[in-house]
Amino acid sequence: MFARLCRIALLSLALPAASAHSDEIQIPGPSGPLGAELLAAENARDLVITIPGSGPIDRDGNAPNMGLASDVYKLLSEALYAKAVSSLRIDKRGFFSSAAAIDDPNDVTIAAYAEDVRNWIKWAAPQAECVWLAGHSEGGLVSLAAAQEPIEGLCGVILLAAPGRPIGTLMKEQFANNPYNAPILEDLNNIVTTLETGSEVPQKDIPGPVRTLFSPGVQRFMIDLFTYDPAQLAATWSGPTLILQGDADVQVTPVDAALLTANLPNATSAALPNGTHTLKLDVPGSPFSTYTNPALPLHPELVDHIVDFLSAHRP
Repeated sequence: MFARLCRIALLSLALPAASAHSDEIQIPGPSGPLGAELLAAENARDLVITIPGSGPIDRDGNAPNMGLASDVYKLLSEALYAKAVSSLRIDKRGFFSSAAAIDDPNDVTIAAYAEDVRNWIKWAAPQAECVWLAGHSEGGLVSLAAAQEPIEGLCGVILLAAPGRPIGTLMKEQFANNPYNAPILEDLNNIVTTLETGSEVPQKDIPGPVRTLFSPGVQRFMIDLFTYDPAQLAATWSGPTLILQGDADVQVTPVDAALLTANLPNATSAALPNGTHTLKLDVPGSPFSTYTNPALPLHPELVDHIVDFLSAHRP
């Protein structure tokens, strides 16, 4: 969500599509089914559940209505398959194959997303020796929330470009870094500050260019979202955690990765040199191409870090 407000559309080793068979999976949701896509590797000991980032991001890592087309989760799934690791790419409640799970996709909380993830873990646990959560961006926060209580089958968490500071703080930083926001920067900061206090902002007090981004439904979600401090939440999870962060990420920074690492008692962290928020190599002179070009491969070090982590921390 915070990435969408900054006007930056969100947070290889790929097999030919015909070489791997995927299955559509459904489990019960609040009002209808939750959907996901399973790519099962033969004799896989591990299954990675990908938790999408903020806003209407689909299981592949794309948001057509926002101009985002990175295929990052699809590429990651295929790359893991090539390493004999299974994966489950979920659609969040209210979106895409999980659209029928709730009536209003904005009528959600982090706790509700975490509950869905825990139900996916329960489904996945019989499929492999170990289930791992791979949360990207806001999905990292959801993954930490889902891991707060012990659940059978969960072996660890992978945080991909995940925030280490409260989202309101990150949003203000992102707003300030975008020169196009200068004329309304004070208004934007005041809106976030008001939401951080738990109060909604009347639509008449929101500048026209960003009014749709602060709709009443989105504001209600943000009020809940802003109550979470990822670093504090991390301190309550003692299981194995891998933290991966690119230094060319314009949404989440190495500062966030350092905060998460310092607060996670069993953390492994690795930098992705020149890595962007979409877990790809930065393209000099074309800062948004990794958000819009699905043909660009994943960061060359990404998958090896993940596979090494799974092998090292599997019970």
